Amino acid sequence: MTLTTNLDYQNWLLALKQQVQKSQQKASLAVNAELVALYWSIGHQIAMKQQDQGWGAKVVDVLAQDLKQAFPAMKGLSRSNLMSMRAFAQAWPDFESNPIVQQAVGQIPWGHNVLLIQKLGSKDERLWYANETIKNGWSRADSYTQ
Repeated sequence: MTLTTNLDYQNWLLALKQQVQKSQQKASLAVNAELVALYWSIGHQIAMKQQDQGWGAKVVDVLAQDLKQAFPAMKGLSRSNLMSMRAFAQAWPDFESNPIVQQAVGQIPWGHNVLLIQKLGSKDERLWYANETIKNGWSRADSYTQ
């Protein structure tokens, strides 16, 4: 009997595949949470510099160019995304100190977070949609038409 027809082998292979998929999903969630935290930090720093130093929107243009030059392979450092990071930090001022917010918005993709801050003014609404997106596996297209 060959391994490919052996029931024990097939069950073991299935278990290994599930283990790999679970680890891939956990790694993806960890990367996403770290990226969201980075984007919040960048946005927060931009907002603080603009407030403290009186810098205008032009600094974001220069910053985007400088960051793209420093990290040419990294996506997400455009002027518009930096502005989204700033808006995100302002929408979630307690992100750094609030584990409930970190957990919810850290588990949804960046595009979902951008859409939340563009479409919803209330922090409670944004948090509700973030949690529902996680619970129901909503895509960006159907998350905010529910």
